[in-house]
Amino acid sequence: MFDTPSWAPELIRRYDQAGPRYTSYPTALQFNPGVGTFDLLHALRESRRAERPLSLYVHLPFCPHICYYCACNKVITKDRSRSAPYLQRLEQEIRLIACHLSPDQRVEQLHLGGGTPTFLNHSELRQLMGTLREHFNLLDDGSGDYSIEIDPREADWSTMGLLRELGFNRISLGVQDLDPDVQRAVNRLQTLDETLAIIEAARTLQYRSINLDLIYGLPRQTPETFARTLNEVLALQPDRLSVFNYAHLPDRFAPQRRINTAELPSPAQKLRMLEETVERLTAAGYRYIGMDHFAMPDDELAIAQEEHTLQRNFQGYTTHGHCDLIGLGVSAISQVGELLCQNDSDLNGYQASLAGLQLATRRGYVCDEDDRLRRAVIQQLICHFALDFADIERRFAVDFPATSPMPGRSCSAWPVTACWRWMPGGFVSCPLGACWCGLCACCSTPIWASRPCPGIRA
Repeated sequence: MFDTPSWAPELIRRYDQAGPRYTSYPTALQFNPGVGTFDLLHALRESRRAERPLSLYVHLPFCPHICYYCACNKVITKDRSRSAPYLQRLEQEIRLIACHLSPDQRVEQLHLGGGTPTFLNHSELRQLMGTLREHFNLLDDGSGDYSIEIDPREADWSTMGLLRELGFNRISLGVQDLDPDVQRAVNRLQTLDETLAIIEAARTLQYRSINLDLIYGLPRQTPETFARTLNEVLALQPDRLSVFNYAHLPDRFAPQRRINTAELPSPAQKLRMLEETVERLTAAGYRYIGMDHFAMPDDELAIAQEEHTLQRNFQGYTTHGHCDLIGLGVSAISQVGELLCQNDSDLNGYQASLAGLQLATRRGYVCDEDDRLRRAVIQQLICHFALDFADIERRFAVDFPATSPMPGRSCSAWPVTACWRWMPGGFVSCPLGACWCGLCACCSTPIWASRPCPGIRA
């Protein structure tokens, strides 16, 4: 295992094309409305029979401030009373889901995301966690990974104390950029002191992991200004860092229309920001986990990668890929066995379904054997920068690599072959290859595999 990816500008130019941003396979692009509530209930019963452990995701969509770059499912409002009817419907969904599961199924992972979860007041947070504990087997011994997303502008020491009391032991803080000019351009004014106060509270209260989110490619950013943000962030010594690429899609996300496109950095500047970020973070001791994630060597993600147990799902890189993922709330995604499904993304539609005592499942996907093969290949590529042919052959009873996820192409014709070191029974990534695993994953997806990859002949 290597620590630092390397760069090749000529390959970057050659393979410069758009593709899906991978969270997991299959992607949400493959979901369809033919999958609904009946499929979810059947999958839940199978989960109960198998007594598989659980991972819960709860979506809390409300935000008091609009960030122009944001592409999350959110509701912007200053009216704090709007959370009450949503919580009522969310608790109804919790009851409807939990009655199809066993109280013996341990919740190994819990994550509250948004939106801004701390939009809820203290009483509402207690109420929500009380409902979750009443209906699911949450762990009280500290062994679970229970995390929450926090906007430092919407939390203080008392909030951090409450969350710790409620069982949370991990936090993820949105920072994005610390340059005031960039913050003004995206309407997110947040001082370093605000962020530092929450980090100090988390350490004093013995939260065991702190993640910071950054974004490169924002308006008015330059490699020089982003380097200063990195300096300040490294001084905070977070356990993990997520460094996301800003995707400017104003036709899909209305708030992004407020961004002045003339102020966006050029592709060359963005690439330089990414390259310098990888170099700076790995030089500071962080391990490059893959895609957009970094972690300290003693972090669970880094250890899992070393032990080849790391996985990736709709919540990102995880050490709990063996759990069934239950998504609760508007737009939330579940992955139960071979079923993936998503709740209604419209707040009114979601609440109307639950008001009628019906689950709000609107679309999804059921994986077949071909999907399981593709998923296994993609998981190895994006989690371990390697592909073990023998493992694929053993698990799926296929002749691999003669059976390739790219129709009409052998694995030896996959993109950027110079980035891999071929070995008997498979290949592993060279340092150059770590940044290309996403492209290989794209070429293993049915939607993209039929399209020509630059420099590749079928």
